[in-house]
Amino acid sequence: MRFLSVRELRGNSARVWEELPTEREMVVTNNGRPVAILTTVTESDVEESLAAIRRARATSAVTLLQKRSVERGLDSIRPDEIEAEIAAVRRDRVK
Repeated sequence: MRFLSVRELRGNSARVWEELPTEREMVVTNNGRPVAILTTVTESDVEESLAAIRRARATSAVTLLQKRSVERGLDSIRPDEIEAEIAAVRRDRVK
């Protein structure tokens, strides 16, 4: 997988688009940090590719929530405590 800077993408975009089918994925960086992924798609698989990316993001978000829950000791909260927390948040929202 190739990494390229935003500046490189801007200055050499024709070359990047030519190389993308061979590379398949490229990571775009800004100040050395990843900010985007360029990947090949076709008209027939663009929706499927987007759905896969969205599923991966959702899975990552749930995993992070679960990890934070364990770190805070909330993984063993009882159902009645959950209900009480939900009720408190709903009361605060109404105000």
